[in-house]
Amino acid sequence: MTKIAILGAGSWGTALSVVFSRTRKPHEISLWARNPELADAIRRDRENKMYLPGSKLPESVHVHSQLQAALTGAQVILGAMPSAHARAVYTSALPCAAASASFVSATKGLEPATHLRMSEVIAQVVSPKFAPRIAVLSGPSFAAEAARGEPTAVVLASQDAAVAAELQEEFAGPSFRLYTNDDVLGVELSGAMKNVMAIAAGVCQGLGLGSNPLAALITRGLAEMTRSAGTVTWAWSWARAVRFRRSSRTCEWSPKACTPPSRYWLWHVSRK
Repeated sequence: MTKIAILGAGSWGTALSVVFSRTRKPHEISLWARNPELADAIRRDRENKMYLPGSKLPESVHVHSQLQAALTGAQVILGAMPSAHARAVYTSALPCAAASASFVSATKGLEPATHLRMSEVIAQVVSPKFAPRIAVLSGPSFAAEAARGEPTAVVLASQDAAVAAELQEEFAGPSFRLYTNDDVLGVELSGAMKNVMAIAAGVCQGLGLGSNPLAALITRGLAEMTRSAGTVTWAWSWARAVRFRRSSRTCEWSPKACTPPSRYWLWHVSRK
C-alpha cells in the first residue's frame, strides 16, 4: 500500500486527503499541519473546522504535527503549503524523505523572494541530496467541491512521463480525473496567473455585474494567460541557449539561436 504524505493542512491539502481516501487504489494517508493545535483539533473532530468546515476526514487519514511521523515510509510527498513557506517546509522535510519518493507540488503561485516556480524550489532543495522525481498538480478546482466528491478534473505535469503515469494511477478516483502532460512550466505559470483572474471574477460578482462582463473577463483572461505563458516559455528557451558573461555584462550567442529577442529583453537579462 502506497503512503501519501500531504504537507499543509489548509483547505486544499485537507481536501486532497479526503479525495485520496476515495481513490481506486487503497492508500495510507498522512496529513501534516504546521500548527500542533490545529493538528490536535483535526484529529479530535475529524474535521478541519478552520480551513474546510463541513468535510469529515475518514479514519484512514492520519494527522500529524511532526514531519518525521508524517513522512516515514512515504512514497509520495505532496506539498500543499503556501508558496512563501514552501522552501522552508521542503528543507525541513528533506532529512525524512526517501530517495525513491515522488515530490508533487499542489501549490499555486511563485516563491515571493525569488519568483521561482515550486518545481524549481523542490529541485534546489532536494538535488544536493538525491535526484528528485517531481510533478505538479493544478487545475480548475475548489477544495470544498472536490472534498464533497463532485466531479473534478485536474492536470498532473511532469517532465518524466513514467512519473506522471504512475501518479495518475495512484490519485485517480471515481470523481477525480487527472490529465497528464510534460508542460511543467506552463502548468505552474497558469496556476499562478489564474489566481489574478479569479480575484477579478470575484470583484465582478461583488459589484453585481451580470454574466456578460464575467464571460468577457474569463475569455480575455485565458487569452492573456496563453500569451504570457508563451512569451515566458520562449524567453526561458532563449536563456538556455545564451551564455552570459557576468563580469562584462555581455552575452555570447549560441550558434543554435535563430531569431534574436527584443533589445529590451536582451538588456534586461544581461544585467541579471
